[in-house]
Amino acid sequence: MDKNSEKYLERKLCAEVKKLGGIAYKFVSPGRRGVPDRMVALPHSQTVFVELKSRGKKPTPLQDIEIKRLEDLDFCVYVVDSYESLQELLVQLRDLVKLSGSLWNALQNQ
Repeated sequence: MDKNSEKYLERKLCAEVKKLGGIAYKFVSPGRRGVPDRMVALPHSQTVFVELKSRGKKPTPLQDIEIKRLEDLDFCVYVVDSYESLQELLVQLRDLVKLSGSLWNALQNQ
């Protein structure tokens, strides 16, 4: 399977998020088109959204509107369009889990 296909990227994202202790929900919002493909729930109350595209593909104008709407609410939204961009995202998610875990532990010990 092509490592830059949307299907491969989505499967890999889900598998790696699971290793981090999270869940990559398929995000479907009835009545609202253009939402990101995945809502990623990570340990310690961290949530990000991910739009997956095959290499060279870009979000549609409607998807851009929904991405901006979520970003305006201070959510992180990532567009992954290659194996390399997925690897970069996974590094950021690992760092986020570590950082939020440290903060979570500090708050619990107060």
